[in-house]
Amino acid sequence: MREIIVKRLGVQNYQQTWQYQEELFQSIIQNKIKLGSYTGPNFLLCVEHSPVFTIGKSGDIGHLLVPQEFLAEKHIDFFRNNRGGDITFHGWGQMVVYPILDLEHFFTDLKKYMRFLEETVIRTLKDFNINSVRIEGQTGVWVKEKNAFPKKICALGVRTSRWVLMHGLALNVHTDLSYFNYIVPCGIQDKGVTSMKQELNRELSINEVFDRFLIHFAEIFEATYL
Repeated sequence: MREIIVKRLGVQNYQQTWQYQEELFQSIIQNKIKLGSYTGPNFLLCVEHSPVFTIGKSGDIGHLLVPQEFLAEKHIDFFRNNRGGDITFHGWGQMVVYPILDLEHFFTDLKKYMRFLEETVIRTLKDFNINSVRIEGQTGVWVKEKNAFPKKICALGVRTSRWVLMHGLALNVHTDLSYFNYIVPCGIQDKGVTSMKQELNRELSINEVFDRFLIHFAEIFEATYL
């Protein structure tokens, strides 16, 4: 069953959404353990977080460039979580999408899943006249101009167990990019970050970007929405 329930969660703090993800994630896993397979729907969550730095289970805390006291002063949360990847930022103006999927409903290939997520973002950006690319050996989506360092516009990181997935992607729509000065984004030191607003010199709403994302996600994953 490639049926997906879409939930637009609005603005939530990171911990609140993480707990909700975990509930859905564990529910699907327990259903698979009990029944041998999962026949219920998958989920696609869209949320905008208040400012937070998160670091994956194998991330380097040295990539946080400011002390914890500074984060408290700036009202920035910090969480170490169980996804892959290094440190990243979530905040206002960023479209964060969490697919909570049983990948066995689609295909059992994690690398293919990551490439499909990237392709969904690339097609979405194309709708807004932003040309973006993948970079060999680097997860995510990048804007690359001639004779300039590539700039990351979308970061990806996931967790999987029994082919069930959580976490997902963060696309900078009209994000305040100054927050990235406090970290080494995704542990990559020789590349920058950008946003749709910076590339287009105008502001878009997260809802209009997510509407286009949903169209391409359904196309690429051959899914239907409930």
